[in-house]
Amino acid sequence: MSQDRLTKLECTECHSINYHTTRNKKTIKERLQLKKLCPKCKKHILHKETK
Repeated sequence: MSQDRLTKLECTECHSINYHTTRNKKTIKERLQLKKLCPKCKKHILHKETK
């Protein structure tokens, strides 16, 4: 994984950064929103892409 394509996913409830993923910035213009398991909250919550 190249560093310039890496994005951070932050929990919408507790605001902790739990995941790192990549996305193609040329094809996907909007920010990523994925429903992932938050280890802090211990439930599946929407995670949004941060800067």
